[in-house]
Amino acid sequence: MTLVGNLGRLILAVVLYVGMTLPGGANDMLIDDFRTQPEQRWRYFADTVMGGVSTGTVSFLLEDGDSFARMTGRVSTANNGGFIQMRIDLREAPARDSQGIRLIVRGNDQRYYLHLRTSGTLLPWQYYQGGFDVTGRWTEFRLPFTAFQASGRMLRRTPKPESIRSIGVVAYGRDHDAAIDVLEIGLY
Repeated sequence: MTLVGNLGRLILAVVLYVGMTLPGGANDMLIDDFRTQPEQRWRYFADTVMGGVSTGTVSFLLEDGDSFARMTGRVSTANNGGFIQMRIDLREAPARDSQGIRLIVRGNDQRYYLHLRTSGTLLPWQYYQGGFDVTGRWTEFRLPFTAFQASGRMLRRTPKPESIRSIGVVAYGRDHDAAIDVLEIGLY
């Protein structure tokens, strides 16, 4: 074997290894890209389920060839409220070695959150929360599971990936107008 042949094989092996281990590699799992009937997987709800007065909607749109979800509304902390949410129940549990949630979003220059519910979040007000700040440009965020905070002391400190049952995109915690688009969501 020639030196060039061995070097070529080595370079190919490194490229394949890096492609499988870096973010965006073979271990990623797409949860949704909103191309095929997302209205059958995503649910909208607001704090009205517990007496709050926040309002909003979720719509599924196609723009310049991109399919995405748009959640808009008015979050109000009146009457012990304070959220609107779009949520998907996972069809399969994430792999144990998943590191976090990956999403591509844009919006109205506000802070939004992901809420994770697990097999251990038994009460309606229990979740794990991770925040991110959107702009008017599509941006990819990677939120590691270690960045999610438990909503109470009765939950483990960090969610176990294989226990995650649903993911919610949430406008939360303060009076504001919400407008967020989600192009893609998955695991890494």
